[in-house]
Amino acid sequence: MSVLQRIGVFVCHCGSNIAATVDVKKVVEVIKNEPGVVHAEDYPYMCSEAGQSLIAKAIKEENLTGIVVCSCSPRMHEATFRKAAEKAGINPYMVEIANIREQCSWIHKDMEEATKKAVILARAAVAKVNLNAPLQAGESRVTKRALVIGGGIAGIQTALDIADAGYEVDIVEKTPSIGGRMSQLDKTFPTLDCSACILTPKMVDAAANDKINIYTYSEVEKVSGFVGDFTVDIRKKARSVDITKCTGCGLCQEKCPSKKAKSEFNRGLSTRSAIYTPFAQAIPNVPVIDRENCIKFKTGKCGLCSKVCAAGAIDYDMKDEIITEKYGAIVVATGFDMIKLDKYGEFAYNESKDVITSLELERIMNAAGPTKGHLERLSDGKAPKKMVFIQCVGSRCADKRGKSYCSKICCMYTAKHAMLIRDKYPDVDVTVFYIDVRTPGKNFDEFYRRAAEEYGVHYIKGQVGKVCPQSDGTLLVNGVDLLADKQVKIEADMVVLAAAIEPDPSVRHIATMLTASIDTNNFLTEAHPKLRPVESPTAGVFLSGVCQGPKDIPETVAQAGAAAVKVIGLLAKDKLMTNPCTAKPNELLCNGCSTCEKVCPYGAISYETKLINDHGVKEERRVASVNSALCQGCGACTVTCPSGAMDLQGFSNRQIIAEVDAICR
Repeated sequence: MSVLQRIGVFVCHCGSNIAATVDVKKVVEVIKNEPGVVHAEDYPYMCSEAGQSLIAKAIKEENLTGIVVCSCSPRMHEATFRKAAEKAGINPYMVEIANIREQCSWIHKDMEEATKKAVILARAAVAKVNLNAPLQAGESRVTKRALVIGGGIAGIQTALDIADAGYEVDIVEKTPSIGGRMSQLDKTFPTLDCSACILTPKMVDAAANDKINIYTYSEVEKVSGFVGDFTVDIRKKARSVDITKCTGCGLCQEKCPSKKAKSEFNRGLSTRSAIYTPFAQAIPNVPVIDRENCIKFKTGKCGLCSKVCAAGAIDYDMKDEIITEKYGAIVVATGFDMIKLDKYGEFAYNESKDVITSLELERIMNAAGPTKGHLERLSDGKAPKKMVFIQCVGSRCADKRGKSYCSKICCMYTAKHAMLIRDKYPDVDVTVFYIDVRTPGKNFDEFYRRAAEEYGVHYIKGQVGKVCPQSDGTLLVNGVDLLADKQVKIEADMVVLAAAIEPDPSVRHIATMLTASIDTNNFLTEAHPKLRPVESPTAGVFLSGVCQGPKDIPETVAQAGAAAVKVIGLLAKDKLMTNPCTAKPNELLCNGCSTCEKVCPYGAISYETKLINDHGVKEERRVASVNSALCQGCGACTVTCPSGAMDLQGFSNRQIIAEVDAICR
């Protein structure tokens, strides 16, 4: 029979967060009678310095061997109370948190019900502590190198900041050039700076920095390992152009006879050659051959680009290359895309060339765009006289066609578009249909007011029900003016849809490889929205930019800097403390089936043949072996082991069952 611990239970009021719904005094009185509990008390703010001192005092005076703190979530303060206990002489893994704030007071209105549940959670934590054993954290090395997945403004800024601290960093970008969505923009709000003028120097700095290595036209294929020691396989796709030889003269693109492929950079509004660079400022300034549209790859004929290339850079036999690198930290900066509008037939996006998205308008307004910066209808090239902007297309959507969230940037970039059009083409009448105008940023509301008051943009509070293409080429916009309480019909020459933004489609695959969490909208989930906004729940994986949630460029750059600081803080350490809550096999029960090895996401389990003494009988057996440095304590092996041989230190089956028994009493 195991000897009970000497347990102290400390119940936090959390101001009124807990005490308003949970009878804290009653919890203390009831829990005093639990086996192993020798001390119980409450305090208004247990996480405060005074509260931690109270715990330390009780540990010394009552000779406590285990601690239960009934407070908020372990994510919030588990580390706080473990440190306090360790300072007072108790092993930090003898501390358990009963989450009576989120799981009791915040979800229940009835005090009696909330109090009863708080007692149950406290009782379960006590039962577990009685079976806890001191654990010692190990050490693991730190590879002084970082990986940034995504080469947009978020990835570039993150890489630059890490490199400025003296650490090597690799950028992996799936397109032929870094730059991301910002490279497609003409101007930025609220200052109306030229987007390229801001971004291009950053791109050049990244390419010139000797600490930064850029893999364009490349994708992350496999990730293994753990914080401080990730192993990553990068697929460097065949460009069919030797980067070391190419001079960027552009002659190959000029002479290429295949020029019917849609330009991804111009959102399909223009065509490009089969060998191409996405845009003039592309880095690297080296083209890539689109093998699906290249005549040479389709028929075996042509080869004109090779004939005109004086540098001999064209290599049709080039193969994909797998590069394996070690990293201490990984930053996800995969960016965003616009939602597809196939489900929004009422706006006639697929029926009329003159119904376009906001990002398509950015390309039209850009001097390097499909119309050389001239505002014109794509159907006939005529200058529009009336334009209608429709907000929240797919954002704040109540049905399953779109997204429930606000895309955050649409109100501002629509005001930007309207202002630029009215400034450059004062005879163009601009109307904006909106649900709400959201301007939560420095100088944002002033910017919107300028559009409405100084530039004469008509804002109508209401939604558009249907856009109908007319026989004369115009577009009949049927909407409603909620403030005037009337239906509105406007004949427009062009309609611009502020489509919702969503994470890049590749993010789900990347999140799976990194074992990072994503929400129902495929945004990567932060460890804590307030305290750890740029960290993922997976140690060593950090978030930068719109992959975490909708945001504008200034906010993206700020988050990129924050992610870089977290990475630098990690890489600055020579060694990391490892989690001692790792899997441990019982060799007597192990049958060598390899089931646990197959499910381990960290590659921590291997098998070896050992001489096992089974109750006096010695025999060779194939048994599981766990590399504690690789194991992250996920518990996947424990639930899949058919013989019950695998257990998790700190969360053993015996401990879990004890908790369940305590709850069911």
